Amino acid sequence: MENTHILSLHQIYKNYGAIQALKGVSFDVPAGSVFGILGPNGSGKTTLLGIVMDVLKANSGTYSWFGQPSDNDHRKRIGTLLETPNFYHYYSAVRNLQITAAIKGRGADDIERVLKLANLWERKDSKFSTFSLGMKQRLAIANAILGKPEVLLLDEPTNGLDPSGIAEIRDLIRQLGESGTTVIMASHMLDEVEKVCNHVAILKRGELITTGHVDEVLADEDMVEISAADLPKLESVLNALPGVKSVRRHNGSFQVMFTESKTAEQINKHCFEQGVTLNYLTTKRKSLEARFMELTNN
Repeated sequence: MENTHILSLHQIYKNYGAIQALKGVSFDVPAGSVFGILGPNGSGKTTLLGIVMDVLKANSGTYSWFGQPSDNDHRKRIGTLLETPNFYHYYSAVRNLQITAAIKGRGADDIERVLKLANLWERKDSKFSTFSLGMKQRLAIANAILGKPEVLLLDEPTNGLDPSGIAEIRDLIRQLGESGTTVIMASHMLDEVEKVCNHVAILKRGELITTGHVDEVLADEDMVEISAADLPKLESVLNALPGVKSVRRHNGSFQVMFTESKTAEQINKHCFEQGVTLNYLTTKRKSLEARFMELTNN
């Protein structure tokens, strides 16, 4: 039976002299997922991609592709875009892909498919130099998926693109994921991972903060803002409420986080029964942005 994890990392450490770039990172990438490696710049994402592609050597730790130690045959099953390929500016899109297919030794019969997928078929005979940045990046992804690799590895695929270019690349990545390709992409943009990926590993300064399904890792939590005339009494009543995670004073009211969902009615009733009449109560969804900041800053 095929291993359900395309890539597994176990306790990967990498130092550059005194600098620890990766500190014991372990996670699994499920087959068929669009997996985001998310973290601020300098968190070790690119180093990690370099290690699993055998461009860099880890100081310690192991990783496996398709359930087995990495070897040359496995690398043929992986398409990569770790840096922009050197296309010939005065050659057409088709000619550039013919050249890379010849270098790779595969994919010469796949050029039409990848150009159509990247929405570049109409421009197949245009010179590379006439392409917008978004088109150049789509051609680079088309180049990476020549010969139908099972896995696509991308490092910051939308870097330097304008909003329409970003939207085009995100659409293409989603499409590849839906077609069954496992996509692993590094990004420092929360928004990107939230919109494109279904699994995520969050890195900060070389440490794995958390990993799992995007919906679970970046789950919004309810925060309730509450106020009453007698704030000290309200604080002690809130702290005694079952399921309270934290109570924080904020501009003359309290921000309360719960481990389980509570309705405004339940909170109001509890406070009233304890002799506190609320003069303000509102429920706020915690933004994903706040969740990401919390994960990477604590």
